[in-house]
Amino acid sequence: MNNDHFETNAIRTQLNRTEYQEHSVPMYLTSSFVFEDAEDMRSGFAEEKERNIYSRFTNPNTSEFVEKICKMEGAESGYAFATGMAAVFSTFAALLNSGDHIVSCRSVFGSTHGLFTRYLPKWNITTSYFKANEVHTLESLIRPETKILYAETPTNPGVDVLDLEALGAIAKKHNLILVIDNCFATPYLQQPIKFGADLVIHSATKLIDGQGRVLGGVTVGRADLIREIYLFARNTGPALSPFNAWVLSKSLETLAVRVDRHCENALKVAQFLEKHDAVNWVRHPFLPSHPQYEVAKKQMKHGGSIVAFEVKGGIAGGRRFLNSIQMCSLSANLGDTRTIVTHPASTTHSKLAEEDRLEVGITDGLVRVSVGLENVEDVLADLEQALQTAVKRAKVGSHTSESSDA
Repeated sequence: MNNDHFETNAIRTQLNRTEYQEHSVPMYLTSSFVFEDAEDMRSGFAEEKERNIYSRFTNPNTSEFVEKICKMEGAESGYAFATGMAAVFSTFAALLNSGDHIVSCRSVFGSTHGLFTRYLPKWNITTSYFKANEVHTLESLIRPETKILYAETPTNPGVDVLDLEALGAIAKKHNLILVIDNCFATPYLQQPIKFGADLVIHSATKLIDGQGRVLGGVTVGRADLIREIYLFARNTGPALSPFNAWVLSKSLETLAVRVDRHCENALKVAQFLEKHDAVNWVRHPFLPSHPQYEVAKKQMKHGGSIVAFEVKGGIAGGRRFLNSIQMCSLSANLGDTRTIVTHPASTTHSKLAEEDRLEVGITDGLVRVSVGLENVEDVLADLEQALQTAVKRAKVGSHTSESSDA
């Protein structure tokens, strides 16, 4: 029976049952697969038929995981990787040649920025950046050697939203490969291929796993492009492990219900923070105050699990806030069942020059909250006490400084 319902596909897309008639798909923890005879082995390596040869190439568990993501994203094909960054690197390495050029949004994950500025230039591959709120300027960056247009939306950590329809139109006009990192939205909230994306990348470590257990990544999209990515990965070895693939495939069965609650909680957190005296501004795609609110409503089902806000007091204020957190976790991850709080200016982006941080919207007091699945009242209570404590400590520090000056 065929169906087009997201939740049903996530649960009912499974490998064929073995002779044991298991209800839950088993793990195929094997490095290789056997052949019946010499002809079977020859035809397998000649790729005259689809079959598993070696788990660095394909494995039943990874194949099931990829098939689910393809159905969710509306993609023709895909390949699963050991991490999200393995997916990002392999996608670019497989499709680009020396002398090629990338146009990318400047607001990208720090490791992706490092790939563009430190490693790809070794192979004479260059990148030009446009700002997230200036999509209209990107056409001026396109050169004859430009091959890929790349963006995250929503962005990390500032939660900017880029217009996928506009990006798709520009990519088509200039015959570029449009690659979208869809990690923050997941396939449940947003399907970039509908808007013209050729490839979609996920760090499955985040919301797809959803419980901070395993690493994984996946790229899906046009079959001809995935073929090149597959051949690159087959030779270089960044494949997803069967165990992690099994975990991630099972996680997809609950993605919709989890993300619904994440989004519900995150919007309540954003609304709470927007009214707080210790906060300068708040960013969440489904807050009417978000600069790209209308775009977000057009291309996203809900606003996602990430809230960015600026606590008063700059870097010191951000540190005081983190030091005052009691229940929420201080971690570099996101998309977990547990609410996670980070202060990029003093941690993940502390090595960047201030002007570089500000260019991508990472102000001194920016805090990123990955809102989890706890009772939202408990999350709000922890944020409230942390904000109040941070304000009190700031006042005490100010009075102490005045006293010492006197």
